[in-house]
Amino acid sequence: MKRFLILSTIISSTAFAQELKVEQAQKIFDLPTHCITIEYPNKLGNVLGSDTDLKKPKQLRPIFYGCFDWHSSVHGFWSIVKLMKDFPELDKNREVRNQLNELITAENAAVEKAFFEDKNNRNFERTYGWAWLLQLQMELNNWQDPDAQRWAKNLKPLSDLIVEKYKGYLPKLVYPVRTGTHDNTAFGLSLAIEYARSVNDKAFEEVIVTHANRLYGKDTKCNIAFEPSGSDFLSACLEEALIMSKIQQKEDYKEWLKDFLPQLFKKNFELNPGIVSDRTDGHLVHLDGLNFSRATALYQIADKLPELNYLNQWADHHFNYSFNNISNDDYMGSHWLGTFALYALKTKQELKAK
Repeated sequence: MKRFLILSTIISSTAFAQELKVEQAQKIFDLPTHCITIEYPNKLGNVLGSDTDLKKPKQLRPIFYGCFDWHSSVHGFWSIVKLMKDFPELDKNREVRNQLNELITAENAAVEKAFFEDKNNRNFERTYGWAWLLQLQMELNNWQDPDAQRWAKNLKPLSDLIVEKYKGYLPKLVYPVRTGTHDNTAFGLSLAIEYARSVNDKAFEEVIVTHANRLYGKDTKCNIAFEPSGSDFLSACLEEALIMSKIQQKEDYKEWLKDFLPQLFKKNFELNPGIVSDRTDGHLVHLDGLNFSRATALYQIADKLPELNYLNQWADHHFNYSFNNISNDDYMGSHWLGTFALYALKTKQELKAK
């Protein structure tokens, strides 16, 4: 009876996560377009090598200086590009397009690239920001628009550098990073392999597949009951299950997943959304992001193994639980949460269209 009531609540809460409509798109679009040119507050995160490195965010990163930190700016740009491509009416006055034309120039991209080549910041944004930059590059590559193609060309040297950084880093990574935040290895690999496949970079794809299998192939019994921690926006267990779903054949994946997360195969599986107690707290609000990233992973796992179709209900429940909480009323959530909602919706739509 309890199980029935829980599922009834999930299904009736907003039914299933909706197809992205223009009203939703506008809601998400407004968040990064508002902040990509907001320089402060700003979390720089760089290492200073001398007094000459004490510069304003816009001087250090003339493209990605807004939205509080570098990675949030990058995936804010991804959200903008994705939505402009799918919903051109969102920028009918071309105001945002003109902003991007001013920001994503070859000169600005060269400054961004030089920052990553600085000996003190070679590991900057490894691998979370790296992966989002590749997602942005992929979205621009796939948009047959003259401006987008120019932006893609301007950013490509930086993206190529990031690919080389991945190739150098993964062989040295003896153990994966299993946190529920930015450093999570599996999350970065999931985004990066999408890019590798989109540009048909077989060498990069092989590096990702080889090392993901090495890092995760023998893992068993992930205790998802210990999740989430207080500031997680990623599920260590589900992100690992997600990357393995992208690199293994169906039967191999099923065998691996039964050892890794056997509870997913129980019809009475339950997973409640993370609860945010204070959306003005930049760490506590991470849990809204967790609900979106869990939804993304559960959609993908259910698609890979159709016998786990009931996971879609829990994915929808997580998505719906936090989507109404996205707003621009507090910067700590507004500068990044829309991206995670959009990525979850993108995942569901692409799987449905297969």
